[in-house]
Amino acid sequence: MRDFEYSRAESLDGAAGQLGDGASIIAGGTNLLDLMKIQVMVPGRLVDISRLEDLKGISEHGDGLRIGALVTNSELAADARVRSGWPLLSRAILAGASAQIRNKATTGGNLLQRTRCPYFYDTAMACNKRTPGEGCAAQGGVGRMLAIFGTSEHCLAAHPSDMAVALTALAAEVEIRAADGGIRLVPVRELYRLPGDRPDLETVLGAGEIITAVRLPAPRPQTRQVYKKVRDRASYAFALVSVAVAVEMKDERIASVSLACGGVAPCPWTNPEAEQALIGAAPGDDAFATAADALVAQASCHPDTEFKIPLLRRTLIAALREATGLADSAAANPTTRTPA
Repeated sequence: MRDFEYSRAESLDGAAGQLGDGASIIAGGTNLLDLMKIQVMVPGRLVDISRLEDLKGISEHGDGLRIGALVTNSELAADARVRSGWPLLSRAILAGASAQIRNKATTGGNLLQRTRCPYFYDTAMACNKRTPGEGCAAQGGVGRMLAIFGTSEHCLAAHPSDMAVALTALAAEVEIRAADGGIRLVPVRELYRLPGDRPDLETVLGAGEIITAVRLPAPRPQTRQVYKKVRDRASYAFALVSVAVAVEMKDERIASVSLACGGVAPCPWTNPEAEQALIGAAPGDDAFATAADALVAQASCHPDTEFKIPLLRRTLIAALREATGLADSAAANPTTRTPA
């Protein structure tokens, strides 16, 4: 462990004032401390914001909710209002990590956990995310966890958050406080940067900016929300692929749909063409397959991730069948054909 300074922030102004070069915020620390132990991250100063009351609590905000950045994943998943109005979020969080981690991990920290691949963790291997310009060992290496969308020649890493995928599908916004105290709102789907030639820059946060809360829009009781996650083992592994969908039906047709995918990109991945392909369609495997084809059309695979294309197609179709009630019909009628 390298030497570093530690300071406990007494206010948001105090925290922002300490976020100079080489400083990192710490709250739950479930990602940061692991990376410090293996010297992937070596901050010169840790600014502890874990006791700032302004960042705690879940409160009503208009017709929606405001979730403080320090609300733990366990608190958020268990909140009765979240489970009732935004069940997709609760399900995604519960699919994400062990109870011990959920008890410590925070909402802001979950969103800001590092996009990663095995080579990011290995300081003996080239990684542009750790050291810009060093190279990307994943390009000629191995890795079934790599991304298939939004990659570049400089980085193939995928974002690991389940919560961020759900928040993207729910059209949530991130509340960001600038160093001068000003607040701006950024949709979760616009929070992350694609790697391009600077994969070390993962979000749109500027110098001295702090995530203070997440805002959920008004609940839509008429929508049916589904989160499906496929992983190598059933217990708390990162997603190979995941799909979050919120579907509204009207007159037995799909009136609106919002979807986001995880485990396949450096950010929660959205595809307007796939969503548009479903609007006005009657639930059915043909319509779902058309949307799935649109979703995977722009995939760019590493040799080890080609399996993700059919896996993502099947996962999306399964999520849509459940969200539109088609899976219920199939369960009631065992002779109903299910997609291959």
